[in-house]
Amino acid sequence: MMYNLPGARAPEINASNLPSDPNLRPKFFDYHPNDQNVVQRAYLLRGPNQPRQEVYPPTPDRTKLRRFKLKYYKQYGNWLEYSIDKDAIFCLHCYLWRDEYGDHREAFINGRFRNWKNIKRIDDHVGDHNSGHNQACLKSENLMKQEQHIETILVKQSDQERIDYRIHLTVSLDCILFLLRQGLAFRGHDESENSKNRGNFLEFFKFLASHNEKVDSVSLKNAPQNNLLTSPDIQKDLVNSCVVETVNVIMKDLGEELFVVHLRHHLGEFFGKHALSFMRLRGQGYDGPSNIQGQFNGLKALILNENKSAIYVHCFAHQLQLALVHVAKDIKEIASFFTSVSNIVNVVGVSCKRRDNLRNKQAAKVFMQFKSGELSSGRGLNQEIGLKRPSDTRWGSHYGTLVNFIVIFSSVVEVLDEVMEESSSSDKKGETQVLLDLMHSFEFCFILHLMRNLLGIINDLSKALQRKDQNIVNALALVKVCKERLQQMREGGWDSLFVDVSSFCGKHGIDVPQMEAKFNHLEFFYGCIDKQRVELDNRFDKVNTELLLCMACLNPNNSFSAFDVEKLIRLAEFYPDDFSEQERMVLRNQLETYGIDMKYNNTFATLKGISSLATTMVERGKNITYDLVYRLIKLSLILPVSTATVERSFSVMNIVKNRLRNQMGDE
Repeated sequence: MMYNLPGARAPEINASNLPSDPNLRPKFFDYHPNDQNVVQRAYLLRGPNQPRQEVYPPTPDRTKLRRFKLKYYKQYGNWLEYSIDKDAIFCLHCYLWRDEYGDHREAFINGRFRNWKNIKRIDDHVGDHNSGHNQACLKSENLMKQEQHIETILVKQSDQERIDYRIHLTVSLDCILFLLRQGLAFRGHDESENSKNRGNFLEFFKFLASHNEKVDSVSLKNAPQNNLLTSPDIQKDLVNSCVVETVNVIMKDLGEELFVVHLRHHLGEFFGKHALSFMRLRGQGYDGPSNIQGQFNGLKALILNENKSAIYVHCFAHQLQLALVHVAKDIKEIASFFTSVSNIVNVVGVSCKRRDNLRNKQAAKVFMQFKSGELSSGRGLNQEIGLKRPSDTRWGSHYGTLVNFIVIFSSVVEVLDEVMEESSSSDKKGETQVLLDLMHSFEFCFILHLMRNLLGIINDLSKALQRKDQNIVNALALVKVCKERLQQMREGGWDSLFVDVSSFCGKHGIDVPQMEAKFNHLEFFYGCIDKQRVELDNRFDKVNTELLLCMACLNPNNSFSAFDVEKLIRLAEFYPDDFSEQERMVLRNQLETYGIDMKYNNTFATLKGISSLATTMVERGKNITYDLVYRLIKLSLILPVSTATVERSFSVMNIVKNRLRNQMGDE
């Protein structure tokens, strides 16, 4: 069938299916013009068809039998072909480059040459350097020189552009990843060429380009003007790409494992997008808003209706903050105290001038203490500090403010004195005088030190609960330690507290009350501690549930002293979707064997924490030996303790997306 008619199109050519025997090949011009170049390349890459046999078939002649000889391949090996089917010689190059109307080379194209007696005709076919055969060989040679093809030149140019673009894109991604990790704004208010500060992204990009010639040659001014990779839309696309890749890695690592959620919104959309199943969910962790904790329509309830094994745990760090805030608001003296502290911080820090004045006064006092020997120098010591207003939503802010307040107390008093003298308004002077009188009262100093000590105990727990590597068992122990420290403070902390307050008052010229007033403050001391302990018990009532107590039995501390088979069997019953009735029966025997193995295994006897236990089990292959026990350990590890890491991510996102600092659209 002919395909060289206008509009005709041959089937796509499969080079591996092209016939090798030259006598079986179709005429070259029977191939579609669009495929002829493919056919030429395929045959040239394959080389001439030269079947090798010990004896070739004879051709009868008048006097004797003649035949094709193997030595012809050596003489004309780069073009000569032999067809077993026709017992004839062919020319590969002439077949590929013959003129459409034919010429004297036709015998070596159609296989009509088999005159073994007159073999010199082969030399006549080759001819001189301008012969048709040599011209065909030259065309074949040029065809195989890829670097001379216009397509190759275009591909090379395309490859170079691709390399340049990859360098450009890689640097752009590096800049974006850096800014995302640091929580910095991408864009500036003025990104014009003449701007001295074009924003974090462009300035950082410019910095990297200035330190790498290859980057500089393909980016910014040297990049194609339609491919600068600096527009807000491109930045958004790259950020979204980073998000997608990160989620894909997490999903790949998750596989078919169980998981926990810390999400607030669009939970169903997230599950659908990543093909996650609610039935694989084994934990929920939130910060406790009403739309989450609602018993009927809250997100917690909706998920539990779908999956009873998706156990809910209120963020421990958030519960601790709620306990602190409740005590601060429920006891009127403490509520009034924090209000006064906030007012003092506002007055002292209302302007840069006052803040600088406070820092200068404190620096002068530190210098004098150095000279007198009261302070010693050292790395990290005597750092510059200031005052921040305590906030209910900033964990640990109350404690940090009180510690700094005690350190720079005298400097704050001096700044307030100057503010009162400089104020032209009698109202302002009166307000400042009230604050000064309050600071010079024993009650203020007493509550200042009491809350410093009380919040110091809770602050240690708060920091521990916000760690990324925290787990439910460690959290249980930390809450218990916090309650124990509060009890110790109640039983033996009064005397040391009163001594500290009296010493502080004497240093700053504040009168200390008589014995009767001292007993009144003692009652207040007991009342504050009791209130804090009760609130912790109320807030952490879920900590004492059977589930969490059962999980504590997996703790390897003290050579698995907390190990209890019955409680761990009960723990498995909380997860009916993960342990069948038959597996729970097997689990008992496995737990008993596991308990003996762990207690007498030196490698496991010194472990601290469930996470280290899980890691060591995998390293030693025990996760396979005790597969059901390891399943319990995984369930304990994925149960959320704190949403602090997620909250920090939200905070960083708010900074990055801040409307004033990061305008993601053109002005």
